[in-house]
Amino acid sequence: MMTSKEIRQKFLDFYASKGHTIVPSAPMVIKGDPTLMFTNAGMNQFKDIFLGNMKAPYKRAADSQKCLRVSGKHNDLEEVGHDTYHHTMFEMLGNWSFGDYFKKEAIDMAWELLTSVYGIDKNLLYATVFEGSADDGTEMDIEAKNAWLKYLPEDHIILGNKHDNFWEMGDTGPCGPCSEIHIDIRTPEEKASGIEGKDLVNKSDPHVIEIWNIVFMQYMRMADGHLENLPAKNIDTGMGFERLCAVLQGKNSSYDSDVFTGMLNKIGELSGHHYGESEKTDVAMRVIADHIRAIAFSIADGQLPSNVKAGYVIRRILRRAVRYGYTFLGFSEPFLCRLIPQLVSDMGEAYPELISQQRLVESVIREEELAFLRTLDRGIKLLDEYMSKSSATKVIPGVDAFVLYDTYGFPIDLTELIAAEHGYEVDLDGFAAELQKQKERARNATANEFGDWQEYHSGQSKFEGYDNTTLSGVKLLKQRTVVQKNKTMLQLVFDRTPFYAEMGGEVGDTGYAIASDGEKIQILNTIYDNNLIVHIADRLPMNCEGDFTLCVDAHRRQKIANNHSCTHLMDYALREILGTHVEQKGSFVNENGLRFDFSHFEKLSEEQIRAVENRVNEMIRADIHLEEKRDATMQEAKLMGAIALFGEKYGDKVRVVKFGPSVELCGGCHTSSTGKIGLFKILGESAIAAGVRRIEAITGEDAEKYVVDLQDTVKKARAAFNNTQDLMGAIQRLQDENALYKKQAEEYARQKAQLYADDLAGNVEFEGNLKLIKLTECEDPSLLREAANYLQKKEKGTALVAAYKVDGKPQLALMYTSDLVQAGKNAGKDIRTAAKFISGGGGGQPGFATAGGKDVDGLASAFDALVEAAKS
Repeated sequence: MMTSKEIRQKFLDFYASKGHTIVPSAPMVIKGDPTLMFTNAGMNQFKDIFLGNMKAPYKRAADSQKCLRVSGKHNDLEEVGHDTYHHTMFEMLGNWSFGDYFKKEAIDMAWELLTSVYGIDKNLLYATVFEGSADDGTEMDIEAKNAWLKYLPEDHIILGNKHDNFWEMGDTGPCGPCSEIHIDIRTPEEKASGIEGKDLVNKSDPHVIEIWNIVFMQYMRMADGHLENLPAKNIDTGMGFERLCAVLQGKNSSYDSDVFTGMLNKIGELSGHHYGESEKTDVAMRVIADHIRAIAFSIADGQLPSNVKAGYVIRRILRRAVRYGYTFLGFSEPFLCRLIPQLVSDMGEAYPELISQQRLVESVIREEELAFLRTLDRGIKLLDEYMSKSSATKVIPGVDAFVLYDTYGFPIDLTELIAAEHGYEVDLDGFAAELQKQKERARNATANEFGDWQEYHSGQSKFEGYDNTTLSGVKLLKQRTVVQKNKTMLQLVFDRTPFYAEMGGEVGDTGYAIASDGEKIQILNTIYDNNLIVHIADRLPMNCEGDFTLCVDAHRRQKIANNHSCTHLMDYALREILGTHVEQKGSFVNENGLRFDFSHFEKLSEEQIRAVENRVNEMIRADIHLEEKRDATMQEAKLMGAIALFGEKYGDKVRVVKFGPSVELCGGCHTSSTGKIGLFKILGESAIAAGVRRIEAITGEDAEKYVVDLQDTVKKARAAFNNTQDLMGAIQRLQDENALYKKQAEEYARQKAQLYADDLAGNVEFEGNLKLIKLTECEDPSLLREAANYLQKKEKGTALVAAYKVDGKPQLALMYTSDLVQAGKNAGKDIRTAAKFISGGGGGQPGFATAGGKDVDGLASAFDALVEAAKS
């Protein structure tokens, strides 16, 4: 029996032998595509090629792609674990042709792989073919059918409709018919029922299943809905790896294949349960075995759990896994993080990012588990209260479900799950209404109103600011009005610009635009919007048709460039000093300083911080000149040793920025030589997430001013100590003296409290066995408290009752010695009752409590109440 590792490798080796370039899996987390948060299909990384936005660097490609489906069209999260075939994270084996081979060759190769390499019995296979659509004016895909007739009898070729056998990227764009390969894995007994396999294709039978889909991209869906032929036809195929492994290993479920058995065994080892023990524990183990893959790969690809967008999806998956482990497997301590070594063993060879990111993944998951476990208990107790309150209707109000969601981080499906286990439902409409109210509050806080674009010239927006901060002869392409937070701004788009648009953690440029008549318009910011470089201005020039001169604030740009270049130098220094595990996790750069986030698992020592600072300044003093390659291929960039960010999507051409030993992919603005930076100074280092640290720093004149300010502070401090040369020694002596005086003052206060307590004890009144101390005046309440503490330790059978005024306001105090407390006395309870007479409140411990109020006239009554409480 082939292992899953062998199955994956045989696929890649086969297509490599057919002239395909084996490309690495794209990150599972997508950055830079507003339409997708996660890679959900093998073709995602080739989307720009299919859309014609970039030229394919190869004619043929194949890969095993990490995918995640949890939301939108493919919302599988609720089913995961409850059945044996849904998954969140999965691998998609695929091969592609970009204008090279087409239907016949694609089908030939698929058949050869399945039957000759994998050894599948051809009699078990069926193929579907598009039957055509009168709506689109398309005919049956006879070309694909003829290709299949070479291998399959006609009764194993099934015609499919537009729903099953026509693939589209969206409402518009590349599309085409597809041909699915199905396999009949029923037992002989099941086949003896008389129902033929062809009659179960695409009928949701769990044993007659699709294993491969071959898409023939031959059309372009236009905006009006009609189809046009593509000049270059493409092939896009996808075969679910987990399902393929189950088929080839003779298993009924992917969870029974070796893709998951190692992880299920590990979960069993940690929990003390075994897979197959019961339905509830089996569901929990499947949930965890599936979810840990989605969580780990997302974090390894650069997506930390958070409360927004993709980060929230990962947090939701993680919390669902924790909840199942907590409820059904008895885990009360972090356990997901302990599964990562098993995952690395299972998948690290195929996906080495798991190995390089293992410590970060474990650390982040552990911190997330600890945080959620702390709230899980409280949230479940609150949900129990809600269910008790709603026992008559068995429906949890939407507003209560929203409190759990908003305050305790319970996804609504988690609340539904727990409620269903107790026979309750959740008012989902009410929850949706509360959620909508929250969204409207957020929307109203940041609402923008956009006017229509007014165009003056045609053309594209092009950035030419790497070499220039001023450009002349520029045309204004279009402008529109935007109202943001009741403030009206103008958005201007020019055909060429030296202004850098905010991106990659670097703020946008500011400056001004000069019209042909000399009118100067201030540019307040520059942003990217739908691939346009948009200049934000406070007003529109009078003459929009003529040429413009664009001028970037060159001094501000240089400061930004200095700070950006220092993030590169610091990245290099951190890797040199802390280790190669350091990876950039984020940055922010403006004219005032820089912020750099990186993976590391402990606080940096003062020595390490100083070493990083010194190394960066060493490179600054070396005056290393910028070397760059603006149109490098990824292969060229790798050969240059360039560092790429995990999870970032790079185009066909990239820019390499090099300062001596520091080589990185970057599209931002940089200084022409490190000497222009002047000075680098770290202001602080801190943790921002599990396994992620942050350094904040300044450069150039800001760093110089910081040092001068420190020198001035030192001078003033030295002057305060008679201009001593040993300032630290003088400060230490002052601290020592202060500690001595503080100790003496505390001793004096203790003695004073004892004398006061002895004085009070000399004025006791006997009420039977009770010694009662009454006090109606007090100049120092803190002294009274200390005296009460002393009396509690020294006396027996004693109560102190005090009612007095401080700054004209009534105050109460009550003390019981420990033997009275043991007998049932409670000062906190008694003083709350008495405080009502002075229109106040209070509390404390059973042995001592205080209260304050507003009504001085009730002070005598409050005093009497305390005396009676002490005597009773």
